[in-house]
Amino acid sequence: MQHYLFVHFKEKRTPDGEQVYFGLSKDGFHWEEVNGGQPVLWAFYGDRGVRDFTITRCKNNGKFYIIATDLSLAYGMRGKFHNSWAEVSRNGSKQLAIWESEDLVNWKEQRLFSPGNYGGEEFGCLWAPDVIYDSAHGDYILHWSSSYAGNNYGDKCIFYSRTADFEHFTAPEILYKKDGPVIDSAMYEEDGRYYLFVKSERAPSRILQLVSDTPTGPWERVTAFDESMLAIQEGLYEAPTAVKTEDGRWCLFLDFYGVKGAGQGYVPFVADSMASGAFVRSDASFAFPYGFKHGTILPITEEEYDRIRTFNHWDLF
Repeated sequence: MQHYLFVHFKEKRTPDGEQVYFGLSKDGFHWEEVNGGQPVLWAFYGDRGVRDFTITRCKNNGKFYIIATDLSLAYGMRGKFHNSWAEVSRNGSKQLAIWESEDLVNWKEQRLFSPGNYGGEEFGCLWAPDVIYDSAHGDYILHWSSSYAGNNYGDKCIFYSRTADFEHFTAPEILYKKDGPVIDSAMYEEDGRYYLFVKSERAPSRILQLVSDTPTGPWERVTAFDESMLAIQEGLYEAPTAVKTEDGRWCLFLDFYGVKGAGQGYVPFVADSMASGAFVRSDASFAFPYGFKHGTILPITEEEYDRIRTFNHWDLF
């Protein structure tokens, strides 16, 4: 039986929110907290805070990898970044954070890495990593959003790099760009086609769904998805993440940041297939213990679910 692990952070103004949290579910619809709702891993290096998680089970070595944006707004926004998102975009998150495990409960110490520069041009930031296996190449595509020197650290676009072992990475290339900045990419495969979700920050200020025959594009808009999102107010949602449940449906979660405080967190949408693009808001079908923020869901086994749920030695030191 397939169960689910949600790796995420909490939107708090204190540093404990920008750490690694786990949520668990038996069905993908009803979620419970892990470790009493406290972090399971803590960032001690770089910005000493992490956001925007992805997690993958590596087919090449059987290990698990959590990758995150190295960025603490709780520590840095008032001082280091002078309360300026432009400063964050140009001088924040120069590396990505990564943890490695063989069993999902015992994790190696955090390390920082960079996949390199784009054509020798420096990135202003590396945000919101996500990863997908490319069966045609037998490796992984790590993708993220960045501003870069070549466009004067202006509109962000989606970059990618390949890796087989999460130690060595190819030189970054552009995965997707458009007129206006795009961030928060998440990619999924269904029936040999690849679907990319991104947050478009201008023209339109909405989540987009794109499709391609390969995981590196070229990409086309899924107009049916645009239509299904018409009822959703612009400029209030980000960080799309999705998972395919055992019954074959897709659950898409959009991070609602349109209010302050406890009202923030993921909003669920359900579709019979990724190709249909017809995602229907389904709040009543889901239950969350608190406002999960910008994470990724990993299908896990019942044994792995039990191991995480009963583990009580989450060592932060």
